[in-house]
Amino acid sequence: MIVYTVVGQGQYVDLKDNLALQKESPWSMYVNLTNRCTCSCTFCLRSMKKMAEDETLWLKKEPTVDEVKKELDGAPWDRINEVVFCGFGEPTERLEDLKTLLSYVKEKHPTVKTRLNTNGLSDLDYGRPTAQDFGGGILDTISISMNASNKERYLELTRSKFGLPSFDAMLNFAVSCKQYVKNVVLTVVDKVEDSEEIKKCRAICDDLGLTLRVRVYEDK
Repeated sequence: MIVYTVVGQGQYVDLKDNLALQKESPWSMYVNLTNRCTCSCTFCLRSMKKMAEDETLWLKKEPTVDEVKKELDGAPWDRINEVVFCGFGEPTERLEDLKTLLSYVKEKHPTVKTRLNTNGLSDLDYGRPTAQDFGGGILDTISISMNASNKERYLELTRSKFGLPSFDAMLNFAVSCKQYVKNVVLTVVDKVEDSEEIKKCRAICDDLGLTLRVRVYEDK
């Protein structure tokens, strides 16, 4: 699926199906751009979640920008209040296309909120600062996977291809994003980390002036 929404306990459904499944509105629309990711997290649903063919987020091929725009144009915008770039891959693996599509959403639907869910490692991926790429009002919220309170635990969990420098790079990216994105949120997953580790993560976020959100672990 290129565009989808989530109902019930983590059920991914096509937007057309969601019109029948979800009566309440407004709701969030998710955009799935790629299977590629610079991490291979031990708890990631990419390798754990079993999905039917018509519910899978695995893409047989990456959609072109025009294909994504076509999907967006056909969405029920009267029922959508947020567009989230997310999926089983890392959206910033297609950074230029991501920026183009964020701008497209804001151009066509300026009152709809935009959000990016990311591992926060795009600086390492591109060898340059990337926070400024999300300036200009194209992105309302960036949600960055913090995962742990130190670089050793972070690497153990994420198995980032960039190694130990990944943790500090992620935090530096998050701090830089504060200049360009209104809402910068870091996340950890409950059941993956215990309360003491989450407490340490919260203290780091407090020191950096960042918000921490504890995500509910989805294991099915």
